[in-house]
Amino acid sequence: MFDVLVIGGGPAGVTAALRARELGATVGLVERDRMGGTCTNDGCVPTRVLARAARLMRETALFDDYGLIIQPPELDFQQLMARTQQIVYRIHEKKQIISQLEEVGITVYTQTGNAQFVDEHTIELENGSRIQGSKIILCVGGHSRRLEFPGAEYALSHRDLWTLQTLPKSMIVVGGAATGSQVASIFNTFGTRVLLLERASQILFAEDELVSRSMRKAFEERGIQIITGLENIERIERHDSGLELVFQEGGQTHSVETEAVLLTVGWPGNVDTLNLDAAHILHERSFIQVDDYLRTSVPHIFAAGDITGRMMLVQSAGYDARIAAENAVLGIGQAYKHQIVPHGGFTDPEYASVGLTEAQARAQGDVVVATVPYSDLDRAVIDDRTEGFCKLVVSADNHRFLGAHVVGEQAVEIIQIVAAGMASDMWVEQLAEMELAYPTFTSVIGLAARKIVRDLGVLPLAPQWVALGKPHAEWERG
Repeated sequence: MFDVLVIGGGPAGVTAALRARELGATVGLVERDRMGGTCTNDGCVPTRVLARAARLMRETALFDDYGLIIQPPELDFQQLMARTQQIVYRIHEKKQIISQLEEVGITVYTQTGNAQFVDEHTIELENGSRIQGSKIILCVGGHSRRLEFPGAEYALSHRDLWTLQTLPKSMIVVGGAATGSQVASIFNTFGTRVLLLERASQILFAEDELVSRSMRKAFEERGIQIITGLENIERIERHDSGLELVFQEGGQTHSVETEAVLLTVGWPGNVDTLNLDAAHILHERSFIQVDDYLRTSVPHIFAAGDITGRMMLVQSAGYDARIAAENAVLGIGQAYKHQIVPHGGFTDPEYASVGLTEAQARAQGDVVVATVPYSDLDRAVIDDRTEGFCKLVVSADNHRFLGAHVVGEQAVEIIQIVAAGMASDMWVEQLAEMELAYPTFTSVIGLAARKIVRDLGVLPLAPQWVALGKPHAEWERG
């Protein structure tokens, strides 16, 4: 019997196993398929390869402006898809996950097929062998939700993207959250005619309202058709010419022909094959219920990552896993709390956020908000990337950052600066005084911070200057 048995070999599982071993536990790790989880094998990593290709294609539109004379690129879609798998392989080679785990004394079981509970301390693999753990950490991840409607078998999930042999001339993406928006943006750049359907009133509905509105405007300017308020998918029919999607919106039935339909409508947890009842583990819908210490309803069994249904991001999975491992080995002590989680999408333009939206922050108290357009940045003018903004939300009481939201070039990188400031309990005055390098996109953070310092009244200004209502002295100004 292992001190700690980890089920799942994605970011959460690997981190949990390594942390438990660091703390002196004997550890076994079981992975039903390939190590690395969804993100490495058919999620973030290959999608980022597509996003990189899309970015390179967009860059060529600027070549003439910079005196670079070259023919517009043509996309070899099969070569690009082969590249995605090459990069997945290279990431595996770089990480050497199994070797890394075994070198520190962790027993690894891979390609086992589904594991299921026999009792509260025992799991059984598909070959009939059984493994026991004094403590168990479930890191089994999730999968793309499939909808039930006539013709649903003709729709693709995100995992199915990597089976495409040719670039679709047209695509309907159902679901306008992070995954759907990113795929829509990428394929639009490749030349696919894209229709994006979303049930909510806005795409990226969980983001700050300004992010959602700005991204919709940017998408539509690039030729992506967007329909929000989707009521129902009625059916998909296959014809000789392709697919026909029938859906309801605005009380009316619509029919659209397309070559491909992609469903990005949710990410349920992988609970169905675990036989959780045998271990008396409670779950709601497709997620395992955990407390603030990531304990399940069975005190010696923990869960981390997507399977909890809380924060479904790679960085959050690793955070969860460390807490679960420490509580399993050392005893209950570390509480789960996701407060500072920078995230974003490699769309065109990029978007990124951390902390509270403006609406959430205002609901909690008095705030000061500053929004600076990218057009104020010299670097944005130099690179011809003036689309976007940086928005900071700061507490009027203690001058700490409550949230930040960026749309534009390098948004996902820029947001890390504010996340670091939030983690270190930085005052907005401190960030305003930082000498950020020039000319950079990151300096937009400094512009927004200094605007807030002025609005808070902590920057000395002559009464006449205040009366003019002008921005305070800045080298980078519109």
